Amino acid sequence: MSLDWPVHHLGAIDSTNSEAKRRAAAGAFSDGWLVAETQSAGRGRLQRHWVSPVGNLFATALFHEPGGMVVASRLPFAAALAVGDVARSFAPSAEIRLKWPNDVRINKAKLSGILIETGGSGADTWVAAGIGINVTHAPDGAEQSATSIATLRGDAVVTADMVQEALRHAFSQRLIEARAGFSGLRKAWLEQAEGLGTIVRVTASGEPVEGIFEDLDAFGALILRLPDGTRQTIRAGDVNLVGRA
Repeated sequence: MSLDWPVHHLGAIDSTNSEAKRRAAAGAFSDGWLVAETQSAGRGRLQRHWVSPVGNLFATALFHEPGGMVVASRLPFAAALAVGDVARSFAPSAEIRLKWPNDVRINKAKLSGILIETGGSGADTWVAAGIGINVTHAPDGAEQSATSIATLRGDAVVTADMVQEALRHAFSQRLIEARAGFSGLRKAWLEQAEGLGTIVRVTASGEPVEGIFEDLDAFGALILRLPDGTRQTIRAGDVNLVGRA
């Protein structure tokens, strides 16, 4: 089974997620992909700027989610796994790691940016799943080092259109998995988790917390083992790797 949504090419735009939200606010829309050649105001989590040079992929899946926020809350993990699936298809030897909740990294360098935004409620929930993938360029100046599919492969034969087609299929499969439940996604994500079993620092609401990254709970929250032996559940924040436990 596959969700064969159409792709709408937008050329240059402020942000594919912003356009998706405009379409959702306007009312009637059909499930599909919005793809730009470049963005003037690309953004990621916490409103961070996403550098958008021509040659990379800037795409948003805009769709109705009958499963509501229960399913939508699983999509950061589903999207990260889909990007990992895509990267592996073009660079099979790449050691892909997922940094909580949805960074896709190779050798501590970031390959993609994912921003999940939602609206509506219940069976009328809509999702804008924004995914940017570095295809031919690894932009400088971000908060962490970056890599690209071209870098991973050692050549530039892969295009943004090729990556988008692979992403359509991979995201479809991971969304179907998310709609079936979280256990399968959780297992697959943990198998690729960066920093699992090591000390990490999580900054939430400006307050850093350090502990051993032990697990994900049944809803995707990060479980830390603190120095005093207690466990703390983190539902939102930025993760930085510290080192071995």
